[in-house]
Amino acid sequence: MKTLKLIGVLLDYPQDALWWHRDELLAAAADAELPPARRERLAGFVAGLLALEPMEAQERWLSLFDRGRAMSLLLFEHIHGESRDRGQAMVDLVETYRRAGFELDTRELPDYLPVVLEFLSQRPAEEVADWLHHIGHILELLAARAAERGSPYAAPLEALVELARGKVELGPLRDRVAAEARDDTPEAMDAVWEEEAVRFGAEAPAEDCKPPTRLPAAHSPPSHPHPNPSPQAGEGVHAPSPRLRGEGGRGANAR
Repeated sequence: MKTLKLIGVLLDYPQDALWWHRDELLAAAADAELPPARRERLAGFVAGLLALEPMEAQERWLSLFDRGRAMSLLLFEHIHGESRDRGQAMVDLVETYRRAGFELDTRELPDYLPVVLEFLSQRPAEEVADWLHHIGHILELLAARAAERGSPYAAPLEALVELARGKVELGPLRDRVAAEARDDTPEAMDAVWEEEAVRFGAEAPAEDCKPPTRLPAAHSPPSHPHPNPSPQAGEGVHAPSPRLRGEGGRGANAR
C-alpha cells in the first residue's frame, strides 16, 4: 500500500532526500488512499514540511519524537517499556521480517514505526489489516498526544489511525492524555538523566553529580540511527534509503 510507504517516510527523521523528492511526495499525498478530508490534511502536512528548511524540520521532529518516551516511534516502548520481554519481542519481530524475505539494516531497530510501515507496504492487504489492528491503540495514543501538543505530526498519525480503525475518534483519549505529566520538559528530562547517571568504575558518583550538558536540539542526533540519505530510483514514494533488504539483493524499497 503506497499510503503506508508515504506515511512511513513522513514520520521518519526528515533528511535532505525529502526535499530532493518534493514533487513525488506531493503527488503521492494527493493520491493517498484516504477519505478526501483526511487526504487533504495529509497533503497540507507534506506541503508544510517541505516549506521548512531541513534543519528547522529536523528540530521540529526531534522536539516531538526524541524528547521523552511518550511520543517514541519505537512501538515496543509503549508495550514492554524497559522489561526483559522487549528484547525477545525484538528478536521475534526480526524473525518475522526474515521469514517474509526481508533483512533489516543493522542500524535500525525493528519496532521503529517507519520501518514497520515500510515492511507492511509490501505485504498483502489482509496481513496489513491484522498488523494495524494490533498496533491501533498505540497509533491512537500517539495521534492524541500529537494533537494535544498542537503538533502538525497529528495529521500523518491520524491518517494511520484512519487506516487502522476506519475512523478517527480521539476525543476521550485526548482528555486522558491532557492530564498526563509531560516527559519532554527540561525538568522531566533532567530528572531522567539524574536517575540514569553514567557510572565509571565501581564507585557511585557524588551526591551532587550533574548530568552532562546536552547539545542543542538542532545538533543532537536522534536516539536511534537513521539511514543514508542517498536517493533511490523507482516508482511511487521514494524513501531516503532502503532499510529492508530482500533476498537476492532486492530491497524492500524496490518498486
